[in-house]
Parts: sequence; C-alpha cells; structure tokens
Amino acid sequence: MPKKSDNKQKYGAEQITVLEGLDPVRKRPGMYIGSTSVDGLHHLIWEVVDNSIDEAMAGHCDHITVELLPDNLVKVSDNGRGIPVDIHKTTKTSALETVMTTLHAGGKFDGDGYKVSGGLHGVGVSVVNALSVYTKAEIFRDGKIWMQEYKRGKPKAKTKAIGKTKKTGTSITFQADPSIFDTIEFHWKKILNRLRQQAYLTKGIKITIVDKREKEQISYEFYFEGGIASYVKHLNQHKDVKHETVFYIEKEQDDVNVEVALQYNNDYQEEVFTFANNIHTPEGGMHLAGFKTALTRTLNSYARKKNILKEKDQNLTGDDVREGLTTVISVKVREPQFEGQTKSKLGNAEVKSIVDNIFSKYFEIFLEESPKQAEAIIGKCIIASRARMAARAARDSVLRKGALDGMTLPGKLADCSSRSAEKSELYIVEGDSAGGSAKQGRDRDYQAILPLRGKILNVERARLDKILANNELKNLVIAMGTNIGDQMEIEKLRYHKIIIMTDADVDGSHIRTLLLTFFYRYLKPSITGGYLYIAQPPLYKIQKGKRSEYAYNEEEKEKIIKEFEKVKKPSSTKTTGGETKKDDETDEEEEIKTTGINIQRYKGLGEMNPDQLWETTMDPVTRFMKRVTIESAEEANEIFDALMGADVAPRKHFIQTHAQYVKNLDV
Repeated sequence: MPKKSDNKQKYGAEQITVLEGLDPVRKRPGMYIGSTSVDGLHHLIWEVVDNSIDEAMAGHCDHITVELLPDNLVKVSDNGRGIPVDIHKTTKTSALETVMTTLHAGGKFDGDGYKVSGGLHGVGVSVVNALSVYTKAEIFRDGKIWMQEYKRGKPKAKTKAIGKTKKTGTSITFQADPSIFDTIEFHWKKILNRLRQQAYLTKGIKITIVDKREKEQISYEFYFEGGIASYVKHLNQHKDVKHETVFYIEKEQDDVNVEVALQYNNDYQEEVFTFANNIHTPEGGMHLAGFKTALTRTLNSYARKKNILKEKDQNLTGDDVREGLTTVISVKVREPQFEGQTKSKLGNAEVKSIVDNIFSKYFEIFLEESPKQAEAIIGKCIIASRARMAARAARDSVLRKGALDGMTLPGKLADCSSRSAEKSELYIVEGDSAGGSAKQGRDRDYQAILPLRGKILNVERARLDKILANNELKNLVIAMGTNIGDQMEIEKLRYHKIIIMTDADVDGSHIRTLLLTFFYRYLKPSITGGYLYIAQPPLYKIQKGKRSEYAYNEEEKEKIIKEFEKVKKPSSTKTTGGETKKDDETDEEEEIKTTGINIQRYKGLGEMNPDQLWETTMDPVTRFMKRVTIESAEEANEIFDALMGADVAPRKHFIQTHAQYVKNLDV
C-alpha cells in the first residue's frame, strides 16, 4: 500500500539526468506517443499520470486527481514530493525547467530518484509539454508554491515562487496542440477505464477523476485496498466462480516485486492480464511464461499427490489448467526490457524464474490449506482435459492435413479466382437470398461469398468440440484456411478482408454479434491483424422521379430529403431596350416541394438487386465498411460476457440502459 513515506529519499537536482534535447518531438510525434490519433492524445494524460504513479510506487504519494477542464484543458495533480526546483548543474536552469523541456530528463535514469518506474518510453512530461499549445507546472515543495508556464514546450519565463504552502506535490495543466492531433477532445470513458486499471495495480492509492467541461460536473473516485485481487473480482463479477476466495500473493525476490491474483470460473475461455511496472503487456513475456510453467506443474503435482490423477491418467496440459482462469500478473522491475513491435512484451529473462519460484511456492500452500477450493479447481481442469481430447478428435477429423486444398472447400462457398490473399475478400452473408444477390453482384476476380444458414452457435457457451460440430462455423474455418483457437495460423489466411454483411434489422444484428463473439474468442488474430470488417449496407433508398440516392443513417436520410425538396424556379424577366431586368434581385429562387418523394426502408440485403448491392455495399469505390478493432481487451470481454454469457442479470441491465436509444426496431 503506497503510504506517504516519512523517509525522505534523496531527490534533488543531482538526481535529474539529461540525455538529449526536445527538438525531435514536434517533428515526429508518432515516435514518442505512438500516433496523433485519439490514442496518442490520451497518451498525454497517461504520461503525466505515470509520473504520479511512480511517486506512489516509491511510497511518496497516495492521492492523484485528474480534471478535465473547459477548452480541452487537463489538470493532473498529486501529493507526492514535487518535482525539484533547485538549479541543475548541467543545464544551469531549474530542475523543473529541465524536466519539462528536455527529452529523457528525469529522476528515472540513474536509479537514485526512483527504484521502479512505469514510463514505457521514458519520455514523460517533456513530450506532453512539447505537444501542447499551453502547459503550466505548479510545484508544492519546501514550503512554497513554484510555477512555470510554457508555450509549445518553450518556457514563458523562469521558474518562480508565487506563494506559500504546507503541502507537497505536483500539478500539471496542459492543452493539446490542435495542429498536431486529429482531435483534442478527450473521451471520459476511455480515461475512466485506464485510471480504474491503474488504481487496481497500485493498491491503496486513491485516484479521483472530475469532468468539469459542462455545468453539471461528474466525478469518480477509485480506491482498491485489495489491489489486483479486487481487479480479478471485478473481471469475474458476472461469472459463476468455482471458488470464492481469490488467490493472491505479493512477494519480492532479487529486487523484482511479484503480484499474482487468480480465480477460476465456469467459462471456457481464459482471461490473463499481465503488467510490468504498471504497463499493460498484451503480448505477455517472461512474467507470463514463468506463471504458466508454475501453474501447470503445481496443479499436476497436487493432483498426483492427492491421487486425483491416477497413474494411468495423462498430465493436465497448459490449456487444461487455464480454461476458465481469470488472472492478473503484475511485476515491478528496476530496469524493464520491453520487446515486440509495440513494446508490449517483457523480455527480462530473470523474471521468468522469479515468478515461477514465488507463485509455485505460495499457490501450493493455498491448495494445501484450502482443500475444497483446490478440489473445485482440479475438477474444473480435469473436465477441461476430457473435453480437450474430445475436441482434438473432432478438430483432427475436420481440419486434417490437406482439408483446405481444392475440392475440400465448402460447397456453399462461391470462391474468387484470385489466389492472392492480399487482394481477396470473403463476404460472410446472411441467408441464401442475400447470398444469391451477392454472388451475382460481386467481382468474381477477388470477392468470395459464403452464405450462412440461420443463426450460428453462441460460442460463449460452447467448447471447441461442439463448435467444430456446427456446420456453419466449420465451413467458415475451412474457408479461411487458418485453423482455430490456439492452433490458428494467421499467415495461412486466404482472404485479407473478411467482411460480415448482415441485414439491417434485429436478426441481422444478432447474427453479427454471434459472429463477432466467434471471431473474438477463437479467431482473435484476424481482429488484431486488421482483417475483419463489417459491411454498411444502406438503410434507405430515397427516390424522386428518375433521381435516387442511398442513405446509410437517419441523418443522411433527412439531408437527402431536404435536398430533394428544394427545386430551382427560374425568375421572371423583362427585356427593355436590349437590357434584361429581373423582377427581384436574385437570378433564381428556391421553391419547396414536399410531394413525390418515395422512401424505401431496406430490412434485408435480399431486397436489393445485384446491381444495387454492388453499388451500395460491395464496390470498393463507393462502399462503407467498419474495421473491427480491440481497443480494450478487458472492456471487450465484459461486453461479450454481458451480451452472450449465461448470466441474465447483466444482459437485462444492458438492455434497460440502452433501450431508449433503439431506433428502427422490427417487430
């Protein structure tokens, strides 16, 4: 628990190390914050908050406040030690100015200022300053309030004391530069989700978020004494858990702090979230590898020792012991080494054995001291093992070697002639009627059509053996050519655009949700790789006389109707002595006509003829499509659990919450 430390760790100007200047940031912002999109914009908040989290992890801060202010200003405050303001011996300016205006300047590089730091790129608040039109730093330290303001990263004046105070801490206010970012409007929900996660990862810290952009202010406060154990409870809140007590351990070995929390539920998927220095590592790394090894070994050892697994029985596999597992693994490392294209994988080799040692030792004690909970966990794993063997038999029969070649492709698949995956598209359509129109309207060179019959299986409540016994899903897997689940090979994908094209009605939305659930749970690399899309067929055809246009939403419909209602009427003129005179000052005036407009609401793709379907939904020149992305795996899991899981209560709550926004509900 990060309580403010009475031990005044050495933290002055001499702890601020300078590595290089700030000039490159405004020229290539994407190198420092990932992108200039919405994600890059919010990265500014994360960088400032990370500094406060570092203070909390060092034991000098227990309260962080984030305020969204009018005019897209953001203020982040903490009650830590405050950034040093004395003169830095290298830069000859205040340490505050050095930190705010010099890239890679801070107390995290020589190991004295902070033992553990959470800044992924180490760029910190200087990059926030460089990418903001206005920044203000207020420091509460040494009994005084110190302040310095900046414009696009450059100080307006020197650091100065503007008052007295008894508190300590740092407050950074900034306004993102609209000339750099695609948008400077911050998303409340995105900020809430991120800061809730940080509060879970730093137990005992209080994080307050206040939205002051409107007259009616909104505020939230997060405080989790249980840390990641509370996080696991949150992730499992709508699930049928196998044991009530969440296993939790926090220990340190060789300067590596290890926290692990886990709990099993009756689902078939695993939810594993890993962090290093509070940074999410979606690709895992050494901490995850150590955990997986220890989990499998410990459960097998316990099951053998208690004679639950007999001599003739096979050992439980990693897949068996992770089915229905929800776990959060968090490590704090003095010098983290991040790998992978997006720096989302921990590469410190020593962490693997440390996590293995700590987790296996204390998880074994948990199993011994909680025999009923251990029995529930082992029982779940054994059922998973039996199902795995049945699923393997089913999968081998369906996806045997050579099953994807030539004649073995599904009979319903109208394949394209191109063999280039980069150029090829697969349309997954609802029903034979829409499938017929799509087959006739498509470009056969690169567009393939796979019609689905009825509503597919809800995979949220099914194991792999049952999934592969479902003809519609089996045909889809074979058509894609990638295999499924943990054996999926995304590089074998036969089409680099997989497009879900369903009707614009309730049934179509349901089928789309079922398909998205299937892709998310069993074909996730197709989403993370950017291959999955949702077609956007028009909702309306608006026609007047020989002129017709398509509307893809209500706003477009109203706009087209207004345009159709306006017709031009020539003004009357008189000619006198070779001159043309008008009855009024305008060349022509607009007359409003409200009759003669025909509006057709499309409920099904089958209502369109092939030419219309091509023109509106399949022609790359004119079509609209949405690429499916996973911005937050945790949020995605919660949505799929609520919509598709066995628990009725969260689904009922979702429907009641969003019912007021429903339009065009077909009854």
